[in-house]
Amino acid sequence: MAPGREGTGTNFNRGTGLLVIEVRHSNPNGDPDAESEPRTIDADGRGLISPVSFKRKLRDLVSDHEGPVWQIAKQALQLDADGDRRQYDILESRGRNREEIFNMKAEEFSNTFWDARIFGNTFLEDIKGKYRPGEKDHFISTGVVQFGPGISIAPIDVDRLTTTNKSGVEAGKDRGMAPLGWRVVRHAVYAMPFFVNPMMAAKSRCEARDVDVMKFLIPHAYLSTASALRPFVEVRHAWYADHKSPLGSCRDSLILDALTPKKVKGTFDNPSTSIDDYEIPTKLEDDIQQRLAGFEDLCMKQWG
Repeated sequence: MAPGREGTGTNFNRGTGLLVIEVRHSNPNGDPDAESEPRTIDADGRGLISPVSFKRKLRDLVSDHEGPVWQIAKQALQLDADGDRRQYDILESRGRNREEIFNMKAEEFSNTFWDARIFGNTFLEDIKGKYRPGEKDHFISTGVVQFGPGISIAPIDVDRLTTTNKSGVEAGKDRGMAPLGWRVVRHAVYAMPFFVNPMMAAKSRCEARDVDVMKFLIPHAYLSTASALRPFVEVRHAWYADHKSPLGSCRDSLILDALTPKKVKGTFDNPSTSIDDYEIPTKLEDDIQQRLAGFEDLCMKQWG
């Protein structure tokens, strides 16, 4: 067990992270209430990426057990070594057998679902009344990892085009058309914070290896799940500060404020046109870094 962690009930310390995400002619998160328009904040026109959207991409990478990303992660993190009997299934997946899951005991449930261990779950929301208090409490837990919203540094411009399809997609039509179906952010840089809180680990049975899986996958979240409307969304930096104790050894605000990009060309009220419009920090001041057990860019980390 790492120094400073004896008797804490967890095998990892608090962590503070910040993703710096660049978007070029892509839709990083469509709003289903606005015909998949890129999400924006009404008050100031800045772009928004929801935490649910980003976590969905991590879940997709984990659920594809035959895919190259998971196969490399499994080898790099030695997930099947050291007697590790845990599974890395995804609770928040389509076609799940709710009754079968509901009948799982706490240990079986936590050993099966990676996303329940790390993000928590509210599986009992729509089957209330079917259990006695305390009997199925493992189905309701707060996650060890919490992602905040990704907010663009400056307001965003959205380009819209009507797309066509040579062959028909509706019965009786020999061609297809999607009016304004192509809606993308011209250019933006988003900052998305995330937090690792070991205080929740005992309830969800999350371990350090589960957190390592997330850290390994973060740089691949967009690159390996690209789509026609999301061809270029890149995690340019995935900063991760490892504190010296489970309680934390430095204020999150000091870390995040020091690493958040700043727009230095044009005015703040104008959307950016390229990454050159920003000043992007690449290090922490010594007085902050000295309060931490470690600090790294997960995009540059060599695993294994």
